[in-house]
Amino acid sequence: MSWLQKLYETYNNNTDKIGVVQKRYNDSKFTLLPISHTTQNAHIEINVTEDGNFHSAEVLDKENTLIPTTEASASRSGKAVYPYPLHDKLSYCAGDFEQFGGGIKEKEQFNAYINQLKSWVNSNSSHPKVKAIFDYVNKRSIIHDLVEKKVLYLDDNKKLITKWEKKHVQVAEDKPEIFTKVTGDVSAAFIRFNVHSTTTITEDIWSDKTVYQSFIDFYSEKLQEKDLCYVTGKYLLSTEKHANKIRHAADKAKLISSNDNVGFTFRGRFDKSYQAASISYDVSQKAHNALKWLINQQGEIIDDRVFLVWGNDKIEIVNPGADLIALNPALKLEDEIKVDTLKHYANQVYKAIHGYHHDLNSKSEVNILVLDSATTGRMGVLYYRNLNKELYLQRLIDWHHSCTWIHRYKKGEDGKQLSFCGAPATKDIAFAAYGAQAKKKVVKGLMERMLPSIIDGRKIPSDIVISAIKRASNPVSMERWEWLKTLSITCALINRQEGIGVALDNEIRDRNYLFGRLLAVAYVIENWALREQGEKRSTNAERYMVSFSNKPVQTWKNIHASLAPYKTRLGGRASKLNQLILDITDQFDFEDFSDEPLDGKYLLGFSSQVLALDNRNKKEEENV
Repeated sequence: MSWLQKLYETYNNNTDKIGVVQKRYNDSKFTLLPISHTTQNAHIEINVTEDGNFHSAEVLDKENTLIPTTEASASRSGKAVYPYPLHDKLSYCAGDFEQFGGGIKEKEQFNAYINQLKSWVNSNSSHPKVKAIFDYVNKRSIIHDLVEKKVLYLDDNKKLITKWEKKHVQVAEDKPEIFTKVTGDVSAAFIRFNVHSTTTITEDIWSDKTVYQSFIDFYSEKLQEKDLCYVTGKYLLSTEKHANKIRHAADKAKLISSNDNVGFTFRGRFDKSYQAASISYDVSQKAHNALKWLINQQGEIIDDRVFLVWGNDKIEIVNPGADLIALNPALKLEDEIKVDTLKHYANQVYKAIHGYHHDLNSKSEVNILVLDSATTGRMGVLYYRNLNKELYLQRLIDWHHSCTWIHRYKKGEDGKQLSFCGAPATKDIAFAAYGAQAKKKVVKGLMERMLPSIIDGRKIPSDIVISAIKRASNPVSMERWEWLKTLSITCALINRQEGIGVALDNEIRDRNYLFGRLLAVAYVIENWALREQGEKRSTNAERYMVSFSNKPVQTWKNIHASLAPYKTRLGGRASKLNQLILDITDQFDFEDFSDEPLDGKYLLGFSSQVLALDNRNKKEEENV
C-alpha cells in the first residue's frame, strides 16, 4: 500500500492546488480534484437564473468539467441507475423526457436524480446555486427549453430526435451541432449547469470552492460505516468503490476493484472483499485524485502505459528516462564535440541533476510508478519504487556518466544538427534496438525494463543490447541519419557494460576494439575521398559491416583491397591513414587476428576512431 500512502501524502501536501486550473503543453486543462468530485466531458451548458428560471443554453466542444460525484455514480456502468449529484446526462436531468419520447428507463433515472438533488438542497450543507438549479430542474422543462433554443430538435411527431438521419433534413438544412459532438444517442449528451446573475459577476459553479465544500459536507454526512484503513491504520469512513478515469476522462480501468462475486477472486480466503483490504473513503479519494493530477502534470503515457515520477518535497523531479537535453533544455549544444570537451558535458549532467537537490533533508523522497491496464476495467501497478531523493539523483548521475556517448541526432531551432554527450533517452533506446517503426507496445515494454538499470544500477537486459548491436551493424538497412543515431546509442549501451570510455584508447589490445578501429580507418579514407568529389553514397565499410562483424579477417581483405583508388584521391593525407592501419594491425596478438565473430566492442573502437580522425582533420584544416 506504500504507493497509496505516498499519493495520499502528496494530496495533503498540495491542498493549495485544489481547484486551481493548470495547463499542459498541449493546452489541455486539469486541476487537483476536491474529494467527492470527478471530471466529465460536457456537451451542453444550461444557464439558470438565481431564482431558478431558464436563462440560456449552448452546445460545448466536449468541455472537461469538474463535477460532484458519489461512490456509486463514479463507478456506474451498464444499466445501473446511479445519478451524479448535480450535472449529468440528458436522460437523467430531463424531467420532460417521457413527454418527448422517453420511456420507463428515463423516468427512473430522473426520479433518482431529482430525489438525490433534493436531499442535498434540503440538507444543512445546501448552497444557493444548487438550490437555483434544483428549482429549475424540478420544473421538468429541459428538453422543451433546449428545443426552443435550437440545441435539440423534434421530429414530425414531436418526439426528440436522438440520432440524425437523412430523413430529418426538413427539420434543419445542416446537421445540427449537437449531433457532431455526441457519439451515439443524444440522450447521452452530458449537461452541466451554471447560475447566471444580472446584478453581480458570479463564479462558474464548477470552479466555486464553496460549492465543492457544500457537497463534501453533505456527502460526508451520508457515509456511515467505519473500518480499519490499511493505509493510515485508523478507523475511518470506509468504501468498497474506488475511482476510475485515472489516465483520462474516458478511462474505465480501476486500480482497486472487488466486484468479482462470480469469479470468486477473493472467495476461499475471505467472505467479503473488504476483509482482504480495507481502504478509507478519504484515503481512496485523495490518493486517486493526486494520481490523476500528477499524471496530467508530468506523467508520460505511451499506449496507455503510465510512467510517473514525483517527489514528496517538490512534485517535479528529473525523469529517469530523459536525456541530457531534456534534463537541461537551456544547455547550449555545440555543432561538434571534441574529446577535450567531454569533461564539460559531464559537469553539465551534474549541474542539471544537482538542480533538483534543493533543501534536501532526511525525508526527501522520490516515487517511481508504472501503471497499465490489461482489460478495459482493470489497471495494475507494474513497477513501483520509493527511495531517498539524494540516492535517486546520485544514481541518475551515475547512469548519465556511464551510459554515455557522443550523439548528433538533436537539431536546433534553425534545423541545424547539434551534438551532445550523455545517456540517450529510453524512448530513443527503444527505437535504436527495434527501429523507428517499433510498435508502442514494444517501446513501453522496453522503457519499463530499463528502469531497474537506471535506478538500481542493474545490467541492461542483454537482448536489448544485442538487438541494438545487430541494427547498428547493418547501416544499409536504414537511412544514414538513422544509422548514425542507432550507432551512437548502441555505443552508449555497450559503454555502460564495458566502461571503456568515449575517447579513443590507443592502449586497448582487445581484438574486437582493434578490428573496429581498422574498419573506422577504411571508412574514413573512402568517406573523405567521396566528400571531396561531392559524392553521397555508402562506403564499402558500411556495406560490408555485417559480414565484417561475422568474419572480420576475410571481409577486411576485401575492404582493404578496395581502398586503393580512394588513397590516390587523398594524396598525402592517405599516407598517415595507411600508417595508422599498420600501427593498429601491429597491436594484434597473432591468435586474435582470426575470423571469430566480433562482439559489440568493435562498434566502440569504430566510433571512437572515427571521432578522433574527424577531430584531427579539423585541427589540420584550421592550421592551414
